[in-house]
Amino acid sequence: MSQKLMFLFTLACLSSLPSPFISAQIPAIGNATSPSNICRFAPDPSYCRSVLPNQPGDIYSYGRLSLRRSLSRARRFISMIDAELDRKGKVAAKSTVGALEDCKFLASLTMDYLLSSSQTADSTKTLSLSRAEDVHTFLSAAITNEQTCLEGLKSTASENGLSGDLFNDTKLYGVSLALFSKGWVPRRQRSRPIWQPQARFKKFFGFRNGKLPLKMTERARAVYNTVTRRKLLQSDADAVQVSDIVTVIQNGTGNFTTINAAIAAAPNKTDGSNGYFLIYVTAGLYEEYVEVPKNKRYVMMIGDGINQTVITGNRSVVDGWTTFNSATFILSGQSNEVTAQGRTDPNQNTGTAIHGCTIRPADDLATSNYTVKTYLGRPWKEYSRTVVMQTYIDGFLEPSGWNAWSGDFALSTLYYAEYNNTGPGSDTTNRVTWPGYHVINATDASNFTVTNFLVGEGWIGQTGVPFVGGLIA
Repeated sequence: MSQKLMFLFTLACLSSLPSPFISAQIPAIGNATSPSNICRFAPDPSYCRSVLPNQPGDIYSYGRLSLRRSLSRARRFISMIDAELDRKGKVAAKSTVGALEDCKFLASLTMDYLLSSSQTADSTKTLSLSRAEDVHTFLSAAITNEQTCLEGLKSTASENGLSGDLFNDTKLYGVSLALFSKGWVPRRQRSRPIWQPQARFKKFFGFRNGKLPLKMTERARAVYNTVTRRKLLQSDADAVQVSDIVTVIQNGTGNFTTINAAIAAAPNKTDGSNGYFLIYVTAGLYEEYVEVPKNKRYVMMIGDGINQTVITGNRSVVDGWTTFNSATFILSGQSNEVTAQGRTDPNQNTGTAIHGCTIRPADDLATSNYTVKTYLGRPWKEYSRTVVMQTYIDGFLEPSGWNAWSGDFALSTLYYAEYNNTGPGSDTTNRVTWPGYHVINATDASNFTVTNFLVGEGWIGQTGVPFVGGLIA
């Protein structure tokens, strides 16, 4: 089985998942208090007390200390992974080496996130909402990276003492996240629009008709016009700045024949002030595994459209690839789950929001008389969070809607919700009655929109891609 990625849109290599639920405020957070008082907001208060000094302090001093210790642990873990790779690199199975390499990559990302977070926390006690959400996302991602690494090591039976360090590191990152979210994240008191204004569609209407709002030099425009039938808007108003352009054409008449080669040519660590590095990928079937490294910033990719520019791959865990590094994987079982979200910490601002979509069976499932049960999701981790809203759900879904993982695991700590869905599978009358399941109203649903859940007004708006920021009117 292969998985295809259609380049229907401009790819902006940035994500941010701010939490819609920032609560449990600490009174007088700038005043000195005991570790016991501070640690009651951490996922593991006992562990939190064990890593903080047994003397009064405010949340800022405790938080900065925790971040510095988290960064030190991240550096230490990278050294441990390097030692394991040196010891096993030439003799271990491909899957084992792959899991260790995944961990090294994830750990390097985590170290970057923690360094940035620590520097921000050291510099000020007052952050703008957008900056606080960036750091909140970095710390949430650090915990996710640790869990992803651990799952990969477990799947290849290659933990070898690393799991204990991962477990303790994750708990320490959880302390840092809890203290940051209660100390630096500003209170959200401002009102937000629930319904998306139609002006945004008018602003980028040309994009939807094939005309792209891109601003570029005459040289870049000349290159662009030689390879594409997509027209540019004549006006530069609200256009997206392009700093340079390269083309990917399989017959060799462009700059590159593969997407990865074009990505490698992009400049490193740009600040975006000169615009995006545009990679235009012409029609074709590209059998490659595309990776955009963390130092390739402000890269934009555009293709010739759906079913024209297609990227395909067939990596599988049965061939020795780790799940993290595979495009597809085989799963045998008695049920289908649309989602299996894995939030492990209640302070993480992560989750899955399915909004304005269509959920229907593939042909093989539709012709199977639904002998395999299908659910919207099940909790992979304790604080799993998934919301399905304003989505068409076909009649193949089990009436209960959601599936348990194992007994009552996570049923009271998860957050699953539905809002204003349509279709024969959208009836919530016979849904599960778990404490964590909710049928929500428009106010709650608005927390999971592009504007509020992804902070999309800023970074998506910069790309010129049309989007609905709020609920669909």
